[in-house]
Amino acid sequence: MLIKNVSILYGNDLDYINSTNIRISGQFVKVVGTNLKPNQKEDILDCEGLLMIPGFINAHTHLGDSIGKDIGLDYEVEEKIHPIIGLKQKILRNSQKSHLTSFIRNSCLSMIKKGITTFVDFREGGLDGIELLRNATKGLPIRPIILGRIDYYQDLKSIKKNTPLPESKKKELKVILKKCDGLGVSGTNEFSDSVLNFFSKAPKMKAIHSAETLEGCKISKKITTKTETQRALLLKPNFLVHMIYASKRDLMLVSKNKTSIVVCPRANAALAEGIPDVNLMMKNGCNLTIGTDNVMINSPDMFREMDYLWKVSMGLQKTRLSPKFILKMATVNASKILHNKNIGIIQSNSLADCIFINKHAIDLEPMHNPYASIVHRASETAIKAVMFGGEIVHGKI
Repeated sequence: MLIKNVSILYGNDLDYINSTNIRISGQFVKVVGTNLKPNQKEDILDCEGLLMIPGFINAHTHLGDSIGKDIGLDYEVEEKIHPIIGLKQKILRNSQKSHLTSFIRNSCLSMIKKGITTFVDFREGGLDGIELLRNATKGLPIRPIILGRIDYYQDLKSIKKNTPLPESKKKELKVILKKCDGLGVSGTNEFSDSVLNFFSKAPKMKAIHSAETLEGCKISKKITTKTETQRALLLKPNFLVHMIYASKRDLMLVSKNKTSIVVCPRANAALAEGIPDVNLMMKNGCNLTIGTDNVMINSPDMFREMDYLWKVSMGLQKTRLSPKFILKMATVNASKILHNKNIGIIQSNSLADCIFINKHAIDLEPMHNPYASIVHRASETAIKAVMFGGEIVHGKI
């Protein structure tokens, strides 16, 4: 396939190229260049007036919660999403698998229409939870990265005693990791240092919620004398999620350990917990990405997430923030947490996961700054088409 006369955001720095041609071979971008000529029998798409950008990577979701949209709006965080006693867990335990599957699938369809081509899901429910998500996404043109977990949590007394993980749970974890892409840990206040150290030996991707609530930070200091972030790093995670209450010292440790951060600003705001300080994270050299978090609380829409983060960060910090940086959080930065340089980017040999934005859309024209246009003006209605693995899977060109 030859895509002609298209504007693109190219490479690691999302460089704007006003007009070029792109050859797609199978699932991959083969080459980018203005002098490309069509091969015999090659499909040609004339994309004059369109801007081609990398497909969005939604770096943190809980799609299993799609069945509980907007229930318990006035509940406190622990009442709502605690991994053992939270309202969310009660809903999941009492819901039929067929219903959960249907609503997860709907959330995936919603993400596809909004240009999300990859998502990273913290999957509760052990093997059953992993299988549920696989069944829900079966046949859909979207890439699920599934981080599973065992249904096991320790109380504060066990954490203080540094109680190790039971042998039966070690065996269970080994089986679970064979069925998914990695380990998604609920938080440090559910596990001892011994357990976190054991989890760190997992040979796959690892991630954990950290410094999400002020109360959680206080509990960690009280029972272990360490911050949540210090303890979270025992996991040797690829990335930490939230980090609203992370100190400058915490962020320096994160950067030193080359650990990425996924922020979820709309979900944090909806839970009345605060807003992550992305400026401070940037100053400390952290790789930042963005996710939409729990569907029970928040819609899986990266356009809205980017817009909200950009404006609320500048409003709170009274410091300018580049819209290009925000867009990188949703694309090229996110590829780093997956250790996959072929997604979230448009360049030779990258996966052809792309969004085609109509530059003449009523909300975007005239497009003087493509980064700002995408971050705070674009929406699902500006998408002409979505490409996944070299095929148009939504819309039409």
